[in-house]
Amino acid sequence: MIEHIGCYLKDIYLNKKSGRLIFHYQDIHKYLFFQDGFLIFAKTNQRPELLGKVLFKLGKISENDYAQIEDYIEPQKNIGQELIRQGLITRQDLQEGLSYQIREIALNIFPYFEGEFKFQPIQGFFEQVLETKIELPLLIEDGIRRMKFDSSLQLLLQDRIPVFKGKEFFHRLTEEERDILTIVDGLSSAAALFPQAKLSPQVFWKSLFLLYCLNLIDFKSQDKGSVEVKEGIPDEMRRRLDEIISLSDNFSHMNYYQILKVEPTASQAEIKKAYFQLARRYHPDLFSQEMPSEILEKTKEIFSYITKAYSVLSDEAKRRSYNSDLAVLSPENKNDTAKKAETKFRKAKTLYDMGIYEDALILLEEAIRLVPNQGNYYLLRALIEAKIQGLHRKAEEDFLKAIKLSPWNPEAYVGLGLLYKNEGLNIKGRKQFEKALRFDPEHKIALRELGVSRVKEKKKGFSLKDILTMDVFGKKKK
Repeated sequence: MIEHIGCYLKDIYLNKKSGRLIFHYQDIHKYLFFQDGFLIFAKTNQRPELLGKVLFKLGKISENDYAQIEDYIEPQKNIGQELIRQGLITRQDLQEGLSYQIREIALNIFPYFEGEFKFQPIQGFFEQVLETKIELPLLIEDGIRRMKFDSSLQLLLQDRIPVFKGKEFFHRLTEEERDILTIVDGLSSAAALFPQAKLSPQVFWKSLFLLYCLNLIDFKSQDKGSVEVKEGIPDEMRRRLDEIISLSDNFSHMNYYQILKVEPTASQAEIKKAYFQLARRYHPDLFSQEMPSEILEKTKEIFSYITKAYSVLSDEAKRRSYNSDLAVLSPENKNDTAKKAETKFRKAKTLYDMGIYEDALILLEEAIRLVPNQGNYYLLRALIEAKIQGLHRKAEEDFLKAIKLSPWNPEAYVGLGLLYKNEGLNIKGRKQFEKALRFDPEHKIALRELGVSRVKEKKKGFSLKDILTMDVFGKKKK
């Protein structure tokens, strides 16, 4: 394991571990506490991360109260509870402050590749009901994306061979991160993939590391395969089996030209040559029937991809049709791209209305990848994420993105306000309702949430459920 917090968080999340992770670097000492794969508490000796400083930064206590914070510190007493007792903060203020503090303590470890880590398993240690539960994949995303590039990361990864592993968090990737994933072939080292990505070193190496920490890829060394096979198999066949296992995952993300390893301008002769080269290497008949059944199935799967690619590209009519489909994703054909994105958005909206949120989210991710500057795409994604447990923080980010792209749309402010209200952040929610009324003074939900509705109803206020069931995009124009 690479000695970095991202790798430890990955292991803790995947194995749902409980315990304490200790981090030391020079005069920095931190302790992160986990319960069943969630981060629930943290301690630090860094003054900017102490609770009093965090509460002041968030505006929960005044500058004068912060200057006198030492007066509220007593042995064997919790400073947060003492501030509540003194009437300086509410329990909600304390909860928000603790959540922010815990995240910052963890996120500020990400820049370090030279610290010392030690994980101590503790089963059944945390018996009380805990209010703070931070999702580790979200923490990994934020930590790696915001950390400064360190050249030691390149040194750690450049000789390793990325191997595709899973798709769980594929929908959370940026377009650049997805592009890196598509060139992972299970054969090339990270250093060999770098020129193909056509990205800056800062973006490429951080993104590759993120893919690893999100369990989308694994690494193997250039001289040791990561797949176990039976003893007595020749080295050449062993390497080929490693390739089969890697390619069976990667081929589903590659187009036919990438599968055959030819350029889109390749002649029929080049396509035919490429096909027969791959056939001589991966035809199922070349592998012993004594191999494990799962390996034999993968050889058939790989060869079916190769055969399908050749059958399309070797037929001029099929190839022209296939090229037309690929052209939708071409930067030179923006109008078609926009149409395809809009189609996916409308389908996602239909699934959203039907309550099929996971499938709607997948379609919407594709729409945003194609056209990343549509405010209503982010608004719909935020509404969907608000319905899915564990994605509420991402929903907040997308509501804010929608507001940035379409600041005149009151529905984004209302959606964000209801999200805040649902999380108990009533003051923040109220501010969003007030902003919505600047653009639509007659907005019923905003008026009712602010208690100034002109219509008397028994039901006071709208819940998050109300906004999630409304058509905030309007009907499709005919």
